[in-house]
Amino acid sequence: MAAAGGDGPAGPWGPGAGRALRTAMRAASGALEMDSAGRPREAYVEYLKSIAFITQALQEEAAGTDGAEGVTPDTPKMLKLAEQCLERVKSIAAALGKAQAKPAAQERSGGPAPLPRHRRVFSDEGGKLSPFLPPEIFQKLQIAEARSARKELTPLEEASLQNQKLKAAYEARVARLNPSQALQKTSLTLSLQRQMMENLVIAKAREETLQRKMEERRLRLQEAANRRFSSSVALTPEEQEQRALYAAVLEYEQDHDWPRQWKARLKRSPADLSLVSGLFSCLLSFPEHPIAQLLRQLQCAVYTRLYPAVSQSAADAAPASPTGLSFLSLDTGGSLPAEPGGRRLRASRSLHCMFSVPEHGPAGLRHSLSGTPLADGSPGTPRAEGGWLGPAAAPQAPRESSFEDLERFLASPEGWEPPAGPRQEAALPEQLKGIVRDIHNAIDRLLSLTLLAFEGLNTAAGKDQCLACLEEAFFPPLWAPLLALYRSVHRPREVALARSMERHRHAGPADMGLSPRLFPPAPSCPAYGSAVEDLCLIPLETCPRRKLECIVRALRGICECAEEYCGARDGRTPASAAIGADDLLPILSYVVLQTGLPQLLSECTALEEFIHEGYLIGEEGYCLTSLQSALSYVASLQ
Repeated sequence: MAAAGGDGPAGPWGPGAGRALRTAMRAASGALEMDSAGRPREAYVEYLKSIAFITQALQEEAAGTDGAEGVTPDTPKMLKLAEQCLERVKSIAAALGKAQAKPAAQERSGGPAPLPRHRRVFSDEGGKLSPFLPPEIFQKLQIAEARSARKELTPLEEASLQNQKLKAAYEARVARLNPSQALQKTSLTLSLQRQMMENLVIAKAREETLQRKMEERRLRLQEAANRRFSSSVALTPEEQEQRALYAAVLEYEQDHDWPRQWKARLKRSPADLSLVSGLFSCLLSFPEHPIAQLLRQLQCAVYTRLYPAVSQSAADAAPASPTGLSFLSLDTGGSLPAEPGGRRLRASRSLHCMFSVPEHGPAGLRHSLSGTPLADGSPGTPRAEGGWLGPAAAPQAPRESSFEDLERFLASPEGWEPPAGPRQEAALPEQLKGIVRDIHNAIDRLLSLTLLAFEGLNTAAGKDQCLACLEEAFFPPLWAPLLALYRSVHRPREVALARSMERHRHAGPADMGLSPRLFPPAPSCPAYGSAVEDLCLIPLETCPRRKLECIVRALRGICECAEEYCGARDGRTPASAAIGADDLLPILSYVVLQTGLPQLLSECTALEEFIHEGYLIGEEGYCLTSLQSALSYVASLQ
């Protein structure tokens, strides 16, 4: 990097400016390679060197212009590169500081810190969201387990290991010989060459025999798969793919015993649904199984479609928001909701931008007669209650993502243009529809292949349990970007809901129209606290079914608390103090206000799309519809 200083610019429009940009890009590329290779300290130093070189080059460029403007066509690109290098420097510095502070904190606390309940998606970089992983890195992470799985050596690989041992023994013996024992050294050399050649010849013969037997077995299993899919008409491409996957499953079962053992268990106890969960735990622990491979392949395909849409919407979020609320960013300093138990959630544990609205004073509630959500205000809107700054405030500039943008800039610097303002988001709903369709097709393909491989699951109850296990395996790595896309599509509705939550944060139960008998007897006791905690757990889950369980628990908790409050005031038993449907909506609206989570609107929209149809007509569907009604009611409050 020190030698790079000699490549400084020769003039504002001369070839030196281009050389300076190329030199800076080479330096940043080297730092990026160290960064991606897991060498943060070295990358930190190289990023700083890159920034120093860019600063020096721009300073020389400005000093050598003799009164000109001092800006060349490469100047914006140099500034962009320096900005992205600085973002990485801040990110690495924060990570290194936490890595040094963690052992000391653990030492003071007397033990390791508790593990988070779910997979970490975002960094803890000062409450700032890190970008989603590029599809290539996501795919590498998904197949890491398959690569780390223990693999049997082929005959040629075994022969190579044996020859390496022979060579090591030969070198050790030759080192002990005297210079006068040249004849013995020649004999040892010839003996080594003969043994190594014999090992290779034998291994090659074994390899050819093994390949011939494997090919015969593959053809035999392919015939079995053809008989399973025999039809008088031509197979569709989907059926051909399913036949190939089924043949791969049969081939896998020839080499492993555990699938036959699980089939026997399912046959002995077809009504024991707990076996299905055990089967999937076992299946996913073998990443080389065709079902596990198909799962990773489909996850990567969906993520590849999600990533461009999410990246675009995240870049457009801050300038597109007219309310002064940071809709998809935590950079404005909004506080995160507290997890049940009093712990404050960090950005990495909030999945996607889960924030609570600021504290405000009491506000009178008046329901809109039209029932329409609050419209976006025009510039010049006065301050609302509690000091909320309206749309007249200038929105904060969006933060550029660091690692991902630096990679993209280094790959095609000529195609980079300075940001020109908010992009159009008209295509986002269509992209979301296509991605949802792909997810449904992917789960259907996984279910079909699983039922082919394990016929004992082909019952109504078995299919439902199998589908639940597939969803729990499929959604966790995809839910954060999927929810981000839902939030981008429903941004106007969430902004209206967030504004209403902000204004009525301190509304009491009476302000929501609740009868006094539905209040807790003790004023110090928080009303319906368990239901608030259950709704706050929704963003922490990454599977639709788990999120739906949180909603069901919340509504059951509301009913239990209301019956307890009524029974305590009227002197009746809780069982005889049941509440009606007319009381449920105001109570649930009050609980929604206490959560301060406008993203519940997008969560419910996604749940409505991905939960099983059978749940929509039962208790789960009723609870989900009630929560959506409460969210709409809160959004329409004036």
